[in-house]
Amino acid sequence: MSDSLPLRLVLASASPARRKSLQAAGIEPDVLVSGVDESLVVTDRAEELCLELARLKAQAVLTRLSPASDQHTLVIGCDSVLAFDGEILGKPADPADATRRWQRMRGRSGVLHSGHCLIDVVAGRRAEAVASTTVHFADISDDEITAYVASGEPLAVAGAFTIDGLGGAFVERIEGDPGTVVGLSMPLLRRLLAELDLRITDLWTKVAPGGQSVEPLGNVRS
Repeated sequence: MSDSLPLRLVLASASPARRKSLQAAGIEPDVLVSGVDESLVVTDRAEELCLELARLKAQAVLTRLSPASDQHTLVIGCDSVLAFDGEILGKPADPADATRRWQRMRGRSGVLHSGHCLIDVVAGRRAEAVASTTVHFADISDDEITAYVASGEPLAVAGAFTIDGLGGAFVERIEGDPGTVVGLSMPLLRRLLAELDLRITDLWTKVAPGGQSVEPLGNVRS
């Protein structure tokens, strides 16, 4: 393996929020959806569940890759769940489920866990960990819950809320990394890369005015 090879990050997720988080941090990922059946993993521990699903997603995408010889390919799999009242909450089953959740969650708090599994395809190595953030929900009204559920946003996300969309108005505060709640923690990704002897700066890209071209920024090693 040559250190001069440009790094390529493949995101094993259909989540627009995770992709936007990477892009905002200067990383332009390729996206390949894993198609993992999340119901196959059964456990009563939220941290264990999200990490195992992240692992399965990364591995599923890995088996479908054909890494190019002129790139150093990495795969990142992520999964998030909310631990609330002793339950593990993923995406709501339907609008009624999302409404019931918010009626319970309002004015209270839960812990959002996001599992991360990073695989270095070239080196055949893996680094993984869970990031956890406590979320304090606002005591919102029934009308606000109805409007929020009707927007459709809660149906697409773990725990039936986001902080980077409409749901941000209904979260009073968090204790931890906001990226964990969005679904991908950039500080944790940096640490996982370091475990694989890689640097997050090597994933940075520079987009020219107008977004017409992308050139590697950080692929220089001292």
